[in-house]
Amino acid sequence: MELNGADIVVRCLAEQGVDHVFGYPGGAVLYIYDAIYKQENFKHILVRHEQAAVHAADAYSRSSDKIGVALVTSGPGLTNAVTGIATAYMDSIPMVIISGQVPSHAIGEDAFQECDTVGITRPCVKHNFLVRDVKDLAETMRRAFYIAKTGRPGPVLVDIPKDITIATCKYAPPRGEVKMRSYAPVVKGHQGQIKKAVQMLLTAERPMIYSGGGVVLSDAATELRQLVQLTGAPCTNTLMGLGAYPASDDKFVGMPGMHGTYEANMAMQHCDVLIAVGARFDDRVIGNPKHFSQNPRKIVHIDIDPSSISKRVRVDVPIVGNVKDVLQELNALYVQAAAETTPNKAGVAKWWQQINEWRGKQCLVYQNSDTLIKPQYVVEKLWEVTHGDAFVTSDVGQHQMWAAQYYRFDQPRRWINSGGLGTMGVGLPYAMGVQMANPDSQIAVITGEASIQMNIQELSTCKQYHLTPKVLCLNNRYLGMVRQWQQIEYGSRYSESYVDALPDFVKLVESYGHVGMRIDKPADVEPAIREAFTQYKDRLVFMDFITDQTENVWPMVKAGRGLTEMLLGSEDL
Repeated sequence: MELNGADIVVRCLAEQGVDHVFGYPGGAVLYIYDAIYKQENFKHILVRHEQAAVHAADAYSRSSDKIGVALVTSGPGLTNAVTGIATAYMDSIPMVIISGQVPSHAIGEDAFQECDTVGITRPCVKHNFLVRDVKDLAETMRRAFYIAKTGRPGPVLVDIPKDITIATCKYAPPRGEVKMRSYAPVVKGHQGQIKKAVQMLLTAERPMIYSGGGVVLSDAATELRQLVQLTGAPCTNTLMGLGAYPASDDKFVGMPGMHGTYEANMAMQHCDVLIAVGARFDDRVIGNPKHFSQNPRKIVHIDIDPSSISKRVRVDVPIVGNVKDVLQELNALYVQAAAETTPNKAGVAKWWQQINEWRGKQCLVYQNSDTLIKPQYVVEKLWEVTHGDAFVTSDVGQHQMWAAQYYRFDQPRRWINSGGLGTMGVGLPYAMGVQMANPDSQIAVITGEASIQMNIQELSTCKQYHLTPKVLCLNNRYLGMVRQWQQIEYGSRYSESYVDALPDFVKLVESYGHVGMRIDKPADVEPAIREAFTQYKDRLVFMDFITDQTENVWPMVKAGRGLTEMLLGSEDL
């Protein structure tokens, strides 16, 4: 069969089982768009900005375990997409980005809308390709999907010059598995190392399980829950791992790190055996590495990426492999070993006495108000109204932390946020991707009045495709996290953190054809949320909550400090 490059791209997407492509057309990809027009295998979603296309594809992948796909044109189309690509890269999200490029003969000539796509994206993709021959296009596309989803997942970019999209060649659907000599990620863990981990757990007096986004990405929540139940150890989920272990379970001690709970941070610091599962000991989790390493403990680190092991903290038992596969074997060996060697149940029971004493601090308790809306209260009411079953996307800042602390996630892939890069503006396009992947689900966006404006044009996309997320804007008229740091670290000098000249969000949202609400009384918070999810179930609703401007996120570990050096409230300042 003789096909041109554009038709080959479309065929490859269909063969990969792609249902949705998020994109924005331009000159270098018009042949591809023409091929999309002539097919019915997948649906194209026209966003209003390329950054939103990549964010939506990213969330599509995060919430469904499918591969998100974004399509952008050359030059500014690609550069607009870089923030979204870097966001996905930092959180190890599998996706494929197809970018148009100027014709092959014009590359390097400063042609109209040309940029060095491969060079620009190299630091923030798992891999990228520049297609030089139409005969290589089909295999390149196949490799892109394979690389994106295997090993440590990540975004893969395929850059296609315009002349390649019109050139023709004989095409036959590729058969068999993708094989690449230079790429063979390890899946199974080393059995000897797994046995060492089991023995450590059996004899541990103060075991601790520290799980991250790798558990979610490898669909290993069931195996994690089994490990916690077998060992009786407390479990903490990082920001990216929330939902991997249910927040409603008594063995869950909350999120660790800069804005983690007192009990999670104290347990991380004082355990004698720490099992790190699909987590990377980043700065926002363990604080100062030297302080973290002061306490003697044995560390087992399970990760698909060998470069992440002992990168920031020296570990005693490194286990390279897919988290799901490793946990399955570890659990089986633990059951077998526990039948021969009695676990240290007395030591673990004493450990729980200590943890419950730390829990007594009730570090997430806040002072509610009858006159001012507290942002924590809004999140709690959202959790109640949705029965903890919604997909929740967030932007980045104080509202993100309050969402992580007060919306108690019991399932993986329900919490969609930018963890590694901390990208403002992701909330609304994330919701678009989530709804495309999960059309019958409740979807809430928790955002701030500054973050939402970074991609607010996507209200138009939502209108066109009948997308109906419920947007909860925690509006404190500040760049909230910036203001909090300025209060704590910069002597309350609020330099450029007050958001002046805000739009009337209700009128703005209504102008896009959606429903807008302004809520400024605590008594109206729950009724507004219930109305949004019931009466306006089939509409996008924007709830502008006018919240307390002075509220901070507590607890907090200041930059450069150790996990046990927490500020629990303003009284500690």
